[in-house]
Amino acid sequence: PCCSISKNHLHSSWRSNSMATVINGTRVSGDEVRSQNVMAAVSISNVVKSSLGPVGLDKMMVDDVGDVTITNDGATILKLLEVEHPAAKVLVELADLQDQEIGDGTTSVVIIAAELLRRAEQLIRDKIHPTTVISGYRHACKEAVKFMKDEMTIGTEELGKDAIVNVAKTSMSSKLIGPESDYFAQMVVEAMLAVKRTKSNGDVKYPVSAVNVLKAHGGRAKDSRFISGYALPQTVSSQMMAKRIDGAKIACLDFNLMKSKMKMGVQVLISDPEQLEAVRKRESDITKERIEKILAAGANVVLTTQGIDDMCLKYFVEAGAIAVRRVAKHDMRAIARSTGATLCMTLADMEGEETYSPAMLGHAEAVYQDRICDDEVLIVHKPKAKSSASIILRGANDFMLDEMERSIHDSLCAVKRVLESNTVVPGGGAVEAALSIYLEDFATHIDTREQLAIAEFAQAMLVIPKTLAVNAALDATDLVAKLRAIHNTAMKDKTKSGLKWVGLDLHAGTVRDNRLAGVLEPGLSKIKSLKFATEAAITILRIDDMIKMQPIEKEGESAYEKAQREGTL
Repeated sequence: PCCSISKNHLHSSWRSNSMATVINGTRVSGDEVRSQNVMAAVSISNVVKSSLGPVGLDKMMVDDVGDVTITNDGATILKLLEVEHPAAKVLVELADLQDQEIGDGTTSVVIIAAELLRRAEQLIRDKIHPTTVISGYRHACKEAVKFMKDEMTIGTEELGKDAIVNVAKTSMSSKLIGPESDYFAQMVVEAMLAVKRTKSNGDVKYPVSAVNVLKAHGGRAKDSRFISGYALPQTVSSQMMAKRIDGAKIACLDFNLMKSKMKMGVQVLISDPEQLEAVRKRESDITKERIEKILAAGANVVLTTQGIDDMCLKYFVEAGAIAVRRVAKHDMRAIARSTGATLCMTLADMEGEETYSPAMLGHAEAVYQDRICDDEVLIVHKPKAKSSASIILRGANDFMLDEMERSIHDSLCAVKRVLESNTVVPGGGAVEAALSIYLEDFATHIDTREQLAIAEFAQAMLVIPKTLAVNAALDATDLVAKLRAIHNTAMKDKTKSGLKWVGLDLHAGTVRDNRLAGVLEPGLSKIKSLKFATEAAITILRIDDMIKMQPIEKEGESAYEKAQREGTL
């Protein structure tokens, strides 16, 4: 037997060596590659684990040029990590996907995926085939999603507007603005309701991009404010202009309003010196005529993405209009969309004449300049075509403002999902504990090997309440045992089904009814994060071979290198 083992070993090493000579690379296969992948995934999970929950801690990320980012947002942390391992990159992309699709829950999705992988590796070591584990995980995920939809979701109609505010509060609870969540949650809900869009087919959408978030140094976090309109980080181009215009008619331009100059390569040959002055006068008159056409159309606010020179500003001052230059393209598009204006690239029409139609103007109740700290902003108040919203954040420094902006974005996304799907689920580990009990019971009714994979999936669900408790410096084993006992009672005794809303209270170190406490999360967020985590775990589990190609070495040196070496360069 000893001899046969050594022969097999020699045979496999010969295969890998011959493989290496054929493909110019290294090959890792079987258990070795699987354990490497799981280790990489668990390492990534350990980086973000301590930042989960309302008492999670922040990470300080310093990049290669010394830029500092302080955050506890899972997607931001993983984006800033320069991960090289291919399996670990799957988890980084998973967090990014969760961020794009849902906006919140990026940390928990990575932790669940890593836990599923860790438990799957143990099953494979116990001689359960990966295909059986994958099949069991898929079955468990399908059942878990069905259970969540049927048993754990609550319609927002039952709970009213407070439910939406509570979702925003829950999203902020783990962030920097958690202590001020009452103030900011109202602001976020107000902003999302202000940008409601109804499509032609009756679908209602709440685009997060329609909420403009500006940051201003100085003041407390509570000095932040909500503005019903679009706040533009620009000022009027001349101090002699009006600072406020009511009944604003807005022209959005994408060309220069400066003295016209001849294009490169154009020559004007003048025989009479007196004609030189006429050419100069015509150059300035071209722009003057353009401005007159825009003002004649009724415009009293002119925004352009390019420049306006001092001579042209004089015409706007005389007309009592506001002119703003160098407006960012994305701001211009947002203003055009909300006011109903047409972004004009040129005044030329089909006949070769220059005209500006009043139909191209946008309308707003007022446009005025406002001072915030040391900066001034231009506010387009109550645009007529589509409602718009802006949030101006105040804070002590850049790190704080950046983290506040990320927190507000996550909350806006969470509120958007609730408003669009009208369902919420209890937070604080309630859903995971209920899923764990349900799937354990479900596994006992399966008479194939998949039973083991489903049971492990059920155990993996408890990683969220355990991590929440550990981060809050509480006894995780004791709290999770209490939580499981309560959910088991709720599942078995139908008269006590109200106990299924019970989750963790991390500040008091006990369990409580999180539905009554207002700890709510979007139902869609939990369902999608479970699906994404399972798919990512399965993607990594399916790998049983990794072939890494070696970079091709150049034969000989180039002429440049040779010249450099010989000193003849």
